[in-house]
Amino acid sequence: MRILKEGFPFIFPPCLAGLALIIIPLIGTDRYSLVSFIILQGIGALLLLFAFFCVYFFRDPKIAINNDPQSILSPCNGTVMEIEETGSEKIIRVFLSIFSVHLQRSPVDGVVQDMYHRDGKFLAAWNPQAHVLNEQNTFVIQGADGVYTVRQVAGFLARRCVSWVNTGTALKAGDKIGMIKFSSQVDLHVPKSITVTVKKGDKVRAGITIAGKR
Repeated sequence: MRILKEGFPFIFPPCLAGLALIIIPLIGTDRYSLVSFIILQGIGALLLLFAFFCVYFFRDPKIAINNDPQSILSPCNGTVMEIEETGSEKIIRVFLSIFSVHLQRSPVDGVVQDMYHRDGKFLAAWNPQAHVLNEQNTFVIQGADGVYTVRQVAGFLARRCVSWVNTGTALKAGDKIGMIKFSSQVDLHVPKSITVTVKKGDKVRAGITIAGKR
């Protein structure tokens, strides 16, 4: 299993600090009172636990991409919160917990037609206004049969949306396009002609779960 490089600043500093706080008092126990020794050991253990959690959070597991050309793939891991239909498209909103894999993938073959970032608030992902008011990154992908939009929405803990592609980038379904740091939301906009194959409450996996059919 690979670790995303975005996680390194959250993994190595607390890991090194935690090891130092645990090992140094063990080498010179006579320099510390019992209370100081216990406090340093406790802080060190907490830092190591945080580093290990970040290793888990920033994981990039190897997967087998679903290659069905008629399928629209989920762009993220998480739980479907809502499916909305507007005049011209359908929208699948997915909540990512802190335990979800947090990288996003292209739902279809296509070309990145446009990308834009919008500053905003950091409401909890389950707030009905989160997808309207929160900070977000938007990827507009021109597929063979229409436009598909993937929107990264920052949440209460997620304070940064990261993109790995640029306007004009050619994508295959399942290619990695970005990630969100910590819990968050991802919206997938598909043409109205697409038959959505997931429902509220479903667990989805990026590049594997079929979210819709042409």
